[in-house]
Amino acid sequence: MSLESVGEVLGLEKQKLKEGKDLIRLFSIPRTMPDGSKCRCYPQDAPEKWERYKSYNTRDVETEMGIQEKLIKFPVSEQIWSEYILDQIINDRGIALDMRFVSSAIALDERVKARLAAEFQSLTDIQKPNSVIQMREWLSKQGVETEKLGKKEVAALLKTVTGDVEEALLLRQQIAKSSVKKYTAMTNAVCEDSRARGMFQFYGANRTGRFSGKLIQLQNLPQNHIPDLKEARELVRERLYDSVETLYDNIPDILSQLIRTAFVPKNGCRFIVADFSAIEARVLSWMAGEQWRLDVFENGGDIYCATAERMFHVPVVKHGENGHLRQKGKQCELSCGYGGSVGALTAMGALESGMREEELKPLVNAWRTANPNIVKLWWDVDKAVKSCIKHKKPFATHGIVFTYQSGMMFITLPSGRNLVYVRPRIGTNRFDGESITYEGVGESKKWSRVESYGPKFVENITQAISRDILTEAMQRIENNGHRIVAHIHDEVIVEAPNGVSSVEEIAAIMSENPKWAPGLPLRAEGYECDFYKKD
Repeated sequence: MSLESVGEVLGLEKQKLKEGKDLIRLFSIPRTMPDGSKCRCYPQDAPEKWERYKSYNTRDVETEMGIQEKLIKFPVSEQIWSEYILDQIINDRGIALDMRFVSSAIALDERVKARLAAEFQSLTDIQKPNSVIQMREWLSKQGVETEKLGKKEVAALLKTVTGDVEEALLLRQQIAKSSVKKYTAMTNAVCEDSRARGMFQFYGANRTGRFSGKLIQLQNLPQNHIPDLKEARELVRERLYDSVETLYDNIPDILSQLIRTAFVPKNGCRFIVADFSAIEARVLSWMAGEQWRLDVFENGGDIYCATAERMFHVPVVKHGENGHLRQKGKQCELSCGYGGSVGALTAMGALESGMREEELKPLVNAWRTANPNIVKLWWDVDKAVKSCIKHKKPFATHGIVFTYQSGMMFITLPSGRNLVYVRPRIGTNRFDGESITYEGVGESKKWSRVESYGPKFVENITQAISRDILTEAMQRIENNGHRIVAHIHDEVIVEAPNGVSSVEEIAAIMSENPKWAPGLPLRAEGYECDFYKKD
């Protein structure tokens, strides 16, 4: 994503000049004068800097040529280019925004935040509601001590406090609701025709090739749960603010739940929203050959109930016999598929959902016992990766091929696409065991050496295969004459003319197996709507 970073990582002789940003600001960005007029700097105004600017542009091209020379032996496949072209078409097509609704939501938010801030200040005498230091000092005076004021810490405090402290924390929560910033992002991103464009980053996740979001960031939109979504949206859109405040206690939360509804189809159309059902769980089961799971998916069963049945050896029926065990099956499904243990269960909220700390490890063990082929997949992949790096020869397992070339390990997926790991090594971890490391963008968002192991590689592979299934489905949808205007994770949004296309048609196209994935039990479901929402 950065020419300068790529030059450094590849060790190019001619790297991008770092002074370019100042030169761009000088010559390529208009300046506003005191009288409001615009002016620019011409070459004759700063001839020496202009010569350096030309050198800077020349060096950019030289750096790009150096990158091409390094990577020319690894050509991008025609399949990837066709996916990239579709991504550009969808980005250019854009998706419509109801700007009347957006502006009304922003105005309501400002009105409510001002009222909440006044109430908070009156209660606590704190000038800045978001100040952690001031809030901690006030809480301390009320006899409540806390080091942090994050979401989890505040949620825990609210279970024990009452009176003014409880009210202050609740007010502060509402004031700090950040999801409403999405509305401002919409006003910044929208084009003159009320459509937002350029919101999807092709290959945004460089490890797996999955898409990431830009601008409004559709990948992390809040969900909606209120039953009267349409009515609430209309009240906000028409600026009937007194009615909104009468009907709803937590306005920031309502505005957050309404964010999705800002996306609308153009006149004469409606949205068809369709997504894959449990795509990663299906791909993982298919790759590992965990037949009982494949049978559950094939027969339309509930994987959480089925998992609980395998773990506890009793019948489990949702809202029925032993139904309380379904939650434990669900928690393990969401936490344990890629080697997760007690820490993963805890991070997924197992303790908050009522589980006891002492039962977490037995739950992990029970899940692994119920899924022996998935566990075997983890360590078969771990062994194949280590063998590939040590011997610099191809190794294969479970239909996945591992090869070593030019200081990089390639993992070839069933689709034929490669995942790439730069300069892999076998080293020793903090437990004195063998560890696998490679160079990449780590948690610090900087290029560094990243540690991994079998289950983590399985996670990369599973997510990458799921991504390939999505992109093939998107191409089939477009080739059948439908218009995709957005896609989020494993979901697509089609803008369909009224009376044309159907949910069943889109879902059927998505449920087709790629030629390279025989026996994978895919399933897609969907719904129609006049504005985007979670069904």
